[in-house]
Amino acid sequence: MSDSTVQLFVTCLVDSLFPAVGESTVRILERQGLTVEFPYDQTCCGQPAFNAGFPEEARAMARHTVDVLHGTQGTIVVPSGSCAQMIIDHAPELLREDPDYAAKANDVGARTRELTMFLVDDLGLGDVGARREGAIAAYHPSCHGLRGLGIRRQPLELLGAVAGLQVTELREADTCCGFGGVFSVEMPDISAAMLTTKLNSVVDSGAGLVVAGDVGCLMHMAGGMRRRGDATSFVHIAELLDGTGE
Repeated sequence: MSDSTVQLFVTCLVDSLFPAVGESTVRILERQGLTVEFPYDQTCCGQPAFNAGFPEEARAMARHTVDVLHGTQGTIVVPSGSCAQMIIDHAPELLREDPDYAAKANDVGARTRELTMFLVDDLGLGDVGARREGAIAAYHPSCHGLRGLGIRRQPLELLGAVAGLQVTELREADTCCGFGGVFSVEMPDISAAMLTTKLNSVVDSGAGLVVAGDVGCLMHMAGGMRRRGDATSFVHIAELLDGTGE
């Protein structure tokens, strides 16, 4: 095991519904000369249970995640701000009184990075050699990444270096898209109203491509646009940086 080895925590939605995001993440990391390992026993990090107000269930899932990742070496890279924040911040909080897990949870949290944080802040990369000719893109900062981890500068720096890509701003970009996981199920009317506001901002921006770092937000926004009959594309930043985003 060397310093060039990293661990991929791929997240549930990527694993189940958006595997291309995981594949793009691996290719981006390998192009930087890194060896990417995938701990096969990983499951959900526990964020849905935590956000829904089920701390005991979230605590059990956090223990499993810590068990899987603690025995690994190197940075743990997550292509999701929400799941990264769960491991970095909330798992150590949930397990701080557990004598068997507190130190291990802190260790795992300290080694975990969201993908764009890792590329820009840890590796010092602003340009990964991506190209997307003729596209106008807008960036949607997902709530957990933005408010929980302070992710805003990093993805914009990476997008600004993509050859041929024009980046435009969304009006009220920091406003939630309305997904919020179980929030969109428990409060569908509020979620739908927030989504409408976000999609109107996308249309007004003139962007044909919306980029984000969390597939939950992308899934929510893309579904709303399809129901409008709008052809705007929604892509995870890993796919765009890999050159596979459409």
